[in-house]
This record gives sequence, C-alpha cells and structure tokens, in this order.
Amino acid sequence: MEIEVERKGTYKVEALREIERQVQKRWEEDKVFEVDAPEKNDGNKFFVTFPYPYMNGRLHLGHTFSLSKNEFIMGYRRLQGKRCLWPFGLHCSGMPIKACADKLQREIKEFGYPPVFPKTVAKEEAPVDNEPIIKDKSKGKKSKAAAKAGGADYQWQIMQSLGLKDEEIKNFADAAYWLGYFPPLAKQDLQCMGLKVDWRRTFITTDANPYYDSFVRWQFLTLKDRNKVKFGKRYTIFSPFDKQPCMDHDRQTGEGVGPQEYTLIKMKVLEPYPPKLSGLKGKPIFLVAATLRPETMYGQTNCWVRPDMRYVAFQTVWGEVFVSTGRAARNMAYQGFTKDDGKYETLVELVGQDIMGVALKAPLTKYDKIYTLPMLNIKEDKGTGVVTSVPSDAPDDFAALRDLKKKKPMREKYQVTDEMVLPYDPVPIIEVPGFGNLCAVTVCDQLKIQSQNDKDKLQEAKEKVYLKGFYEGVIQVGEFKGKKIQDIKQDVKRKMVDKKEAVVYMEPEKQVMSRSGDECVVALCDQWYLDYGEEGWKKQTATALQQVETFTDDVRKNFEATLDWLHEHACSRSFGLGTKMPWDEKYLVESLSDSTIYMAYYTVAHLLQGGTFDGSKPGPLGIRPEQMTREVWNYVFFKSAPFPKTDIPKDKLNRMKREFEYWYPVDLRVSGKDLVPNHLTYFLYNHCAIWPDSKDKWPQGVRANGHLLLNSEKMSKSTGNFLTLTGAIEKFSADGMRLALADAGDTVEDANFVERMADAGILRLYTWLEWVKEMLASKDTLRGGPPTNWSDRAFVSSMNKGILETATRYDRMMFKEAVKTGFYEFQATLSKYKEIATEGMHRELVFRFIEVQTLVLAPVCPHLCEHIWGLLGKKESIMQAAWPQAGPVDEVMNEALDYLMDVAHDFRLRLKNFAEPKGKKGASQPPAQRPTHMTIWVAKTFPTWQHLTLMTLRKMYEENMNSFPENKDIAKALGGLEELKKYMKRKVMPFVAMVKSNVEKQGTRAMDVTLPFDEKAVLEENMKYLLNTLELDYIEVKFSTEAEDKVKEECCPGKPLSNLWVEPGVEVMFVNPQPSCGHFSWPLPVRQGDTTDKVLGRIMRIERGIKDATQVKLMRYDDPLVGPRTMPTFNQPEKGKTTIPESAVFTVNLETQSVSVSENGKSVDVGRTLVYLVQ
Repeated sequence: MEIEVERKGTYKVEALREIERQVQKRWEEDKVFEVDAPEKNDGNKFFVTFPYPYMNGRLHLGHTFSLSKNEFIMGYRRLQGKRCLWPFGLHCSGMPIKACADKLQREIKEFGYPPVFPKTVAKEEAPVDNEPIIKDKSKGKKSKAAAKAGGADYQWQIMQSLGLKDEEIKNFADAAYWLGYFPPLAKQDLQCMGLKVDWRRTFITTDANPYYDSFVRWQFLTLKDRNKVKFGKRYTIFSPFDKQPCMDHDRQTGEGVGPQEYTLIKMKVLEPYPPKLSGLKGKPIFLVAATLRPETMYGQTNCWVRPDMRYVAFQTVWGEVFVSTGRAARNMAYQGFTKDDGKYETLVELVGQDIMGVALKAPLTKYDKIYTLPMLNIKEDKGTGVVTSVPSDAPDDFAALRDLKKKKPMREKYQVTDEMVLPYDPVPIIEVPGFGNLCAVTVCDQLKIQSQNDKDKLQEAKEKVYLKGFYEGVIQVGEFKGKKIQDIKQDVKRKMVDKKEAVVYMEPEKQVMSRSGDECVVALCDQWYLDYGEEGWKKQTATALQQVETFTDDVRKNFEATLDWLHEHACSRSFGLGTKMPWDEKYLVESLSDSTIYMAYYTVAHLLQGGTFDGSKPGPLGIRPEQMTREVWNYVFFKSAPFPKTDIPKDKLNRMKREFEYWYPVDLRVSGKDLVPNHLTYFLYNHCAIWPDSKDKWPQGVRANGHLLLNSEKMSKSTGNFLTLTGAIEKFSADGMRLALADAGDTVEDANFVERMADAGILRLYTWLEWVKEMLASKDTLRGGPPTNWSDRAFVSSMNKGILETATRYDRMMFKEAVKTGFYEFQATLSKYKEIATEGMHRELVFRFIEVQTLVLAPVCPHLCEHIWGLLGKKESIMQAAWPQAGPVDEVMNEALDYLMDVAHDFRLRLKNFAEPKGKKGASQPPAQRPTHMTIWVAKTFPTWQHLTLMTLRKMYEENMNSFPENKDIAKALGGLEELKKYMKRKVMPFVAMVKSNVEKQGTRAMDVTLPFDEKAVLEENMKYLLNTLELDYIEVKFSTEAEDKVKEECCPGKPLSNLWVEPGVEVMFVNPQPSCGHFSWPLPVRQGDTTDKVLGRIMRIERGIKDATQVKLMRYDDPLVGPRTMPTFNQPEKGKTTIPESAVFTVNLETQSVSVSENGKSVDVGRTLVYLVQ
C-alpha cells in the first residue's frame, strides 16, 4: 500500500505532467538518447551503468533514488558536450523468480484456486542478539525480499499487493511468465521518469536470451581458463530445502550474512553418566560449546546449559557422541560431522535438567573437572545451547556464577550441590589495561551489577571489556604467556584442534531464510567457486581500485575492507534461472557471478538483438546466437585476438569491436552502498580477470549512496510508508519527484525523501514557469540600454558565480548541493536583483538569467527545462545544448551585494523594534510614530581593541595550522596585551566567539581588519533601494569618526550603526481623478524642504504598480479651497489644476498645518489636497 497524503489540489502537478508527456513523446520520436560509436574514436565519451534491477515487481522509490544519480550526471555530461551512453538491463537470473513461481504452484495445490488461506497468527518478535563480535566484514543491513513482502504471509498475497487480479496471478506460477510481464513495465515506468537511456541495448538475463546466455558462457570459460574458477568443498550458506547454496540474491531474509566460524570446544562427560545417557556407556560423550573466544578457555570454571532447553545426543563420524541442540546438530550434519551428509542420528533426546550437575573434563582449564550449571538466558537460535563459562573475562558468566554461589535455594532447585559451585572462583588469565587480570569482576563492580538479570548493565559491561580485551589484552598463562590476545587467538584454536580437544564449526552470522521459506545452514559443499582473495588476483584488484574515483573516502575504505576479508565465492547453483555452467551443465551460474562484466555486453547488444529484450529476433547485423562462438567473442572484446573462423562478415564484427573499444571502460557505475561488499567488488575482480593486461578497460568510477527514507522513516509495505516509481510520478510529476530526489541527500548515509518538500518543489517549478511566461509577455517593457548599473553588475557576477559553483557540485556528484546553488540560490539571486533594481530589470540580463537557469537545472528537471527552452525560441532540443559559459566573477561585488542585503535586513529589524517599543519586562507599549529619517554610521577601521584582537587571532590561527587553539590559550594571549585589559571581562571574549563563528561560515576573511569594498559608496549607490525598502524619506551616510564616542567605540567595518528619527510634516491628501485607472487617494505627509521627486517617491512606495516616476505628474488646484470640492471632469483631469514643476520645493507650517510650494521664486499655497496623474 502506498502512502496517502491529503493535498489541496493537483492542478500544478497535472500541468507539469502534461508538459512531461509532450516532451517525452518528442524525445522518443527524435531518438534523442540513441547513440552509436563514431567511425573515429574521439575519446569524448561518457559511459554510465546501473546494477540491473530484479524483475519480480514494479520499481520503487528506493531504486529510483539510486538510479537518479546516473540520470543527473548524464544530463550534466551531455551539456558538457560528451557523447553519453546509458544502457539499462533487466535482471531475471537467480532464485527469486523461480522460488516465487514455485511458491504459487504449492499454494494453488494446497489452498485451491483462488486460494483460501488460513487465518494468520501474530508473529513473535525475534530476539535481538547484542553480543559484541570482533570482525572486519562490512555487511548489508536489510533484506530486499522482506521489504517487498510487506505484511503478506503468502506469495499470492504479495502478488495481490502489486495490484494483480486472481485470474492473472495464476499465470505467474510459470517462471517464464515473469520474464515477459515485469520488464516492459520497468521500461514504461523509467520512460515516464524521463530516463536518458538507449533502450535499444536493453536485455533480460538468463538463457531465455540466447545472446546474453552465450556472452555469460564465454565469460566463464575465460575465467576457468585463467584459473579463477575452481572446484572443491567450501563453507557456504546453504538451503536444505533447495539443496543448494543460497547466495544473497536468493534470500528472503539475511542478505549480506555469511558463515561465522566458531571453535567447538569438546568437554568430555566423565563417568558415571547421568541416567539419560547411561545407555551410551562405553561411548565417549562430549558436550560441545561454540565459542568465538578460544583463548579464554584457560579460565573455564563450569559449563552452562538451560534447564528447559531441548538437546540431542547424536553420533559423529569420529565414533564420538556430541550433545547440542537439534538446530546445531543439523548445521553440523552439513559440515561432515555425521556419516550421511545433511542427516544426524539422534541417540538420546534430552532437556537441560537431564544433564545438570554432570562432571566434565574441559581443555586448558586448571581445574581437573568442572560441572554443568544452570543459565536461564541461553538462546536456542545461536551456538549449540551449551556454553563455556569464563567468569574472569565474561561479565554474564561472572554474574550467573555469583548468583549461584549466593543463592542456595537456586542451587537446590536445579539439583546442584555446593561442591559443584562453591570451590570454583574466577581464574586470572588475561591482563586488560584499566581492568586488571579479572576484567569481568572489575567491570561488574564498577557498574554495580547485582545479578544476571541486570541485562542492560551487562550489555554495557561486555561492550567495555570484550573489544578492549581482544585488542589490548595480554595472556598471563600457558605457552603463549606475555603475548597479545589478537596475536595468539588463532594459535590457541589450532592447538586445541590438533589435540582433538576442539573442532572448527560454522553457523550463519544471523538467521537466513531462503526464498523457498527454508532456514539456511552452513554447509561444506562441493561447488564451483571464484577464487576471490587469491593473492595475485587480490593484488591486481587492489591496483584497479587505486584508479577508481569513489567520490567519498567511506566508499574507498569499504572497498579496501572488503578486499581484506573477501575469499572464495560460490558461483554455481542447481536451482533457479540463469546460464548453465558451460563445462558442468547440471549447475547454473549464480546470479551475483553472471552480473560482473555484462557492461561489455551493453556495447554490442543493440547490434545483436532486434529490438526485443529476450533476443528472440536478430538485430541489425543479422547475427544468429549460435554464430557467437567463443572465438567471436574473443575477437570483439580482446584487442589482439585473431579474426575467428566464422561466416560472419568481417565488417560486422569490426563494427561490434569498434563499439566496444569506443565505449569501454565503464566511466561510472552507480549503486547503493550495500553492494560494495559483494557485487561492486566482484565487478572490479572480474574486470581484472578478463582484461588482465588492459588497464584501460578497468572501471573508472563507482558512486555509492545510502538507502532512502520516506518522510524520515524506512520504506515498508507493511506500514504503508511506501512509494513505487509510478506512484511518485503521479503524485509529484516526474520533475517534481526528481527535484526531491536530488534534494534528498548525497552521502553514504541514509537520504530522506520528504513529501512536504516535494510539494514545495512543485510550487517552485510551476512558479518559475509562470514567471518565464510573464517575462516573455512583457519583454518589450523591460529596461534596455547598456546593463551597467550597480544592480546589473552585481546580478551578472552572482550568475557567473552560480554557474561555476553548480558545475563544481555536479562534477563531484553532489546533487543536493547542485540544486541548492543551481536553483534555490540562483532563484534567490533573481529575487535580490528584482529588489535592488529600482530602475527596473534589464531585458538582456533577465533573458540571460532565464537561459542559464534553464540549462543548470536541466540535468535534474529536464522536462520543464526542455519546455522553457522551446518557449525561448530554441529550435534544437536542450539535450543538444551546451553548459553556460561563466564570465568573470567579481568577488568584491558579490561581497558588497551580500553586505547590502544583510544591512538592509538589519535596518528593517531596527525599524520594526523602533515602531514596536517594549516596556519593562517586555510589556508592549503604544506604537511609536514610524521614523522618516536615518543616519547610517560606517567605520573605516575597527576600534583599536577589536583591531588588535583580530590581528592576534589571525596570528594564533595560522601558527596553530589553520585552526583556533583552546579558548583558555586565546584568553591568556589576549589578556597579556595592555591595550585589551580593560575590555577583557565584557567585550573581548564575546567578540572572539563571534569571530570564530564567522570564520566557520565565511573562512579567514572574517578576520580581515578592512572590507574589500567601499562601504559608504555601496550604501550611497544603492540609496534609492534603501529608501524604498526601508520606506524612509531621507538617509544620510556618514563616517563614524564624525559621531559621538559611543558610536566610534561600537561601529566597525561591515557592521554599520544607525540613528532613526521622525521628521514632522503636514498630512496632505493625494488624489487621482483618472477614471477606471486602479489608482487610489492616499493621505501622505509633506515635509519641510521636500522636492517634487521626494513626494513622488512617497506615492510610488504605496502605489507599487507605478514603476517609472517620469510617468507621474504632480498637480495643485488653482483654487486650493474650492478645487477639491468641485466635481472632476473625467475627460479633462487637468482642468482647474497646475503642474508642480520638478524644481519646486515645499514649505510647511507646522503650527497652521499649511503647505506651500516655491515656483519660480514665488510661494503658492497648495492647501491640503494635491493631485497625481499617471500617464
């Protein structure tokens, strides 16, 4: 179920969607994204790929987020003039489709058609395992299959959740039906998004596509010849139900989980055996405990079992009897512990109480014998159910042993005698810095842990000591005494295994469920595997990684960590869909192994396949699948390969070879970060294996991103917080969705798609479109002439800066930042220009801005930009356009503009505070009369104490390797300066804090002692803007040196001070007698010395529709008493009135409240009503 958010209307979305449909139709008709290699290799190409998505459902917003990174960079590289190729394959190999089809078959067989399922019972939440584990692997966190299933229990219900009807669902019981159903929908959905894909090169995988099948067979024959594919027994996650290894893509849950190696400690049961085991007299019986810490076995004091847990005693191939849980016995049966693979013979079924108090002989401990004791919180889903006890180093063990020692009733309850418990004390075996040689005892005392029930504190205790013990602990006993634990851990294990006191045992790190619904085990399997980790291959891959642009250090470190731990990977399986192993056709190539170099197939797919996903028709070269022999593939992909023996004409093979040689290597592969430890690392390994001597064919770039949250929560069908690609487009439009995806985030941390922000983006895009239309309609009314005003120059510089900054962010694939500088801040630049261009915006600059904005936004919102490009009269598609050329950036001008906007904002706040004074304790006062005049004080230099502080701070900053020292050191240095002593307490350190904050935002220029521009000149040049925005009649700018001492003390460069006051005047009514003109009558003050220009400015501040003062005529009545009372003559608005000349000066008498005007040396009384006419 997709989320539903109430919305006020969809008109804007529909308008954008209609534009998108028209633009997409044009792109398809013009074949804009179909691209072939040129006859001559110009090297001007950009080849980007994306891991083909799996075709068992519709694409969702998570897919879309990752692939949007490809989409945005493709748009940018096209604008840079690159020949760009983005092919898009569709993955069908592996278990998922086959498993789902088989499930549907079983459900129809079991529950009928349409199936009637039993009522479901609420599932218990799985226990959380918080045991700290020392490992280096980087694993995925979640299962894609589980996310897709949502809350559905049956495959039929999952299909219903996709909107399918029962009569159609039954068709999906045939795996082949999936291959024809979902791929066309994927293409349709992606086209609705506006993807820049060459769809001629699209294919589905598996042997259903004979061309791709031939390609994968060639790949594996090549790998085998180069000794990269081997056969043998290897530990792997295995599905007993499917009878084959269960790789990541084959799992319902547990993606990224691998085998975890344990040391299985054999604790021999001493005779006499307990009653339940008495029938096995004469056979050696061992309780077996799985541990990750074999080095601690020197400190064993007892063995734990859970009284109510079920155990089995079973026969092993060594003639010994092991006691463990049935789950662990099942795992062991697949690892060669039993006679028959996958089966174990249960000799006795037990519960823990049946073996409570049994005497044991344990390896390495100083005690001759130890006993089984009760522990109540042993988990059945991990390990063997038998746990060794080392209370010196394991907080859980110490707490449980202490409880038993203290509580006699507890011992009696479980039939444990005193001699089994009381003589056994923790044994000091490991010295841990900060915790001594009994670290568990120490940490339990520190945290005041009272019993084994203090679970949170015990968890904290384990976190404190386990990792520290491993990395810093030193063994104090045995033959390895004096050595670090991390150095001897494997040696201790090896010693016990060699002496047959222990066995290597494997379990999945966490529970893994196959797509068949089967809990997986770790099995020792005969299988074909890729020998990842082999030293020569690993070294070569590490070299390849060095030339890969990873964009972030996190991704590179993840690759390096994976190379450290990655070893053999099973590449064969016997169930599912795919390509048969060429030399052993009872196996299929596993789905993570047939998807490592298929990018090479993209380069020729359009020539082989005739416009079909499955290659059912030959392509334009007319080559049949059977003609694509191994020698033919060699010729296409290996530069020095000889021409093969074939009936394919040479010119056709040369064309294929030319396509490959032109497009390879892959310039960029984009993926989620969870594929770094598997697919993306295999991607590097296999390119090195196939082209070992051609580094120019190795991958050039990998961009990995985090997962996508939806409205700050994980996407999940079961909670309803879920969006498909089509659902997102319908709700937000393609461009609206794309803008929100770009804004969601760029790092490997989880990104966030916020619906509210997407709605806001739609409004921004629609508003932008409407403004462009408005400008086109009013083009002739915009200002002409040379664009040389201060506001013009500032606008041009800001645009140039925006172009350069946005290009830098696109280059680094930081799309959130690119949208910020290339749209949000770019639009803010326009807003500033509108605000400060008091003489009107310049036509040439307005349309330069529209063109630049359209181009820099095009990678993210291509449909709207294509539409606007057409509105501008451009004949060619914007897809053929070039990135805008940036002119020079005047950084001083940009700083001056920022300064102007900041001080204007600051002055507006001061005016507001002046007009709304606060009384005592913040009580409101009656509104003050609005100020009319302002004096702005600017400083040429900082006050002496600030100047000295800044100079000292800069010196300390540079001496401290471009960072500030501690505040105490700064205070000490500044306090030692005689000139600053009287300012230290109240002024210096707050000033220091402000400077440090400004340095974080602005860089070191925040410590400059002068401004790079003339502050007074900037304010005076923009006086008209300041008068308008502050709605003042008069502003004068003066240097602070002319002011009183307080102003001199506080005024500093970039932080002007101001004085506000009210200049008295006489209120005059200004009327407009023009009929149907939309202008009104206003009471406005006239002040002593006002000129006609000032009065008109006052009118224009209220009448915002009047843009040009030269179009306004100010008039007085010939008879100031009778005139205002006379009915106006509508077709003669000037009758009975005289124009007041521009040179006139007004005189006011505040006592009599009268106004006169001086005209040509004469003073004329104008009364209390004047007229303004707008031409």
